[in-house]
Amino acid sequence: MASFRSLRSEIFDREERKQQYQDHIRGLNAYDRHKKFLHDYVGFYGKEKATHVKLPVKTDQDTLREGYRFIRTEEDDMDPSWEQRLVKRYYDKLFKEYCIADMSHYKSGKIGLRWRTEKEVMSGKGQFICGNKHCDEKDGLASYEVNFSYSEAGENKQALVKLVTCERCAEKLHYKRRKEKEQSQKREQEENKRKRNRSRSDDETDVEYEGIKERRKGKKASTSTDDRKIDDDDNFDEFLEGMFP
Repeated sequence: MASFRSLRSEIFDREERKQQYQDHIRGLNAYDRHKKFLHDYVGFYGKEKATHVKLPVKTDQDTLREGYRFIRTEEDDMDPSWEQRLVKRYYDKLFKEYCIADMSHYKSGKIGLRWRTEKEVMSGKGQFICGNKHCDEKDGLASYEVNFSYSEAGENKQALVKLVTCERCAEKLHYKRRKEKEQSQKREQEENKRKRNRSRSDDETDVEYEGIKERRKGKKASTSTDDRKIDDDDNFDEFLEGMFP
């Protein structure tokens, strides 16, 4: 009987904690919820490294070579609570979901992509903060799906990942494509203009040639006074053309 009461009490306590946890996170905005989940993930899954500890400086090449791996196995926690399962599911969704971009050479269309470091995941960089490596804008963010080619464990891979940028950095992201489109439209307009000029020139040549033929025809037909009078009347149209639109 004591065992049953203990089990019932344990179930009640778990449900009460679950309800309290749910009530708490419902009152948080997205970024605060992000920080809460990752803080709890560290507590639940034993990531003892404190988030405030300064990590060693890594180059982008180091990050690409190492990849982004710190997912636990199912054996690590045989009976997780609802809260643990929630934060782990969130944590797992962050795995290779977002990337960081180096836009230093955006005008030439060379934009480098890499996975986020653990510190960047914890801070929300590339998710709640602009994913441009050199930008910390938090307002006006939009998400773009980009094709990321990378190497992991000696194997070349490709993945569609999300790049979150502010409006200014979004212009850099699409700069080369926009310029190529503008140049293509400019070339098309110039080609159309040349075609119109050629067509206008051909029309003028045809009109001039027809006029010459008509004048030659008139000379051959001028064999009498009456014929010359008719020719003069016919030529009126040539001189009055365009005067009565």
